[in-house]
Amino acid sequence: MRLVEFIRQNRDPIIAEWESFATTLSPAANMTRMQLRDHIDEILSFICDDLETAQTKTEQVEKSHGKRDSGQGYADTAAEAHGELRHGDGFDIVQMVSEYRALRGSIVKLWMRRRRTLEDTDIEDLTRFNESIDQALAESVVKFSAKVDYSRDLILGVLGHDLRSPLGAISMAGQLLPRLGALTDKQATLAAQVGTCSDRMTRIITDLLDLARARHGTRLPVSALAMDLGQLAQQMVAETKSQHADRDIDLTIKGDVTGAWDNTRLSQVLSNLLGNAIQYGDATAPVTVTILGTADDVSLTVLNQGPIIPEAQMASLFHSFTRGAEPGAQRNGGSNLGLGLFITREIVKSHDGKIEVSSNKRDGTSFRITLPRRRTAAAD
Repeated sequence: MRLVEFIRQNRDPIIAEWESFATTLSPAANMTRMQLRDHIDEILSFICDDLETAQTKTEQVEKSHGKRDSGQGYADTAAEAHGELRHGDGFDIVQMVSEYRALRGSIVKLWMRRRRTLEDTDIEDLTRFNESIDQALAESVVKFSAKVDYSRDLILGVLGHDLRSPLGAISMAGQLLPRLGALTDKQATLAAQVGTCSDRMTRIITDLLDLARARHGTRLPVSALAMDLGQLAQQMVAETKSQHADRDIDLTIKGDVTGAWDNTRLSQVLSNLLGNAIQYGDATAPVTVTILGTADDVSLTVLNQGPIIPEAQMASLFHSFTRGAEPGAQRNGGSNLGLGLFITREIVKSHDGKIEVSSNKRDGTSFRITLPRRRTAAAD
């Protein structure tokens, strides 16, 4: 009996084993039989139809890459719907993938009990069967992952918006307290802490909202006006020095460093890069900031000495929620959401610029951004 015939004739025991395995997963405790079975019947139909459909070598390769056959839309939808529903049922992706592993194992186990010897057609059937399972699994994973991303971005967006109103009230209270009359030293210190903490929370909320925008493929909004990057750098260096009086920061400005950029956004960039250099750099060596103007663009480089960035971390350095693991992190007491470099890259991209990083023992670690003096019309 060919494998496809076996599956069609033994759907009930196969589905029963699927259901039995699903009950062992923690989210299944309060699920009905219908929820446990979900789209397994349709997925089995897809597998059988796929086994009976001739395919070329090209189609075989495309299937292994997770590409769809538009003529099997109902089956693809079943696998995707399964991924979406399992996300809604509270499964994690490992648990959902394990369902397919169990399905694969149970079908092969039941079928092999009927086979005393393997024929050439059996090897072909097993190969095609595994391809079909992998295709359905890939579709479920893609849909499940998309739902995870959507849920996370929705939470970030709602969180960012809903926190702004109470945070505004806290910030206002911090500003008004000193105006109510003479405060004791302790009261003045507490009022200052309220202002400092509310400013920090405002930056975190802004980063969360920017993350939500960027993950939906939207450029961060920028308001490009004539400005002097050198003046902004002087201001940001002074602010950083006031917070880290024990650190040296050297600023060098060469050439014309004016252009049309968003002052507020670039202050975020400078704050993030200076903060990284302070957090991860050698406390005994100065941080150097170099701004260089050329005919068409302006570059800004922040350089620090100390532990280099491991090559393995370079690829994910600008990803969201990526925290540094360099030895200096704990020493300097750095704490953040891991959004700084991600937001920095997105701001630079919104200015049609580019950001580069290099890290080696001889030269240290440097982040270099290059900004055109004027944004292109397409970017506005």
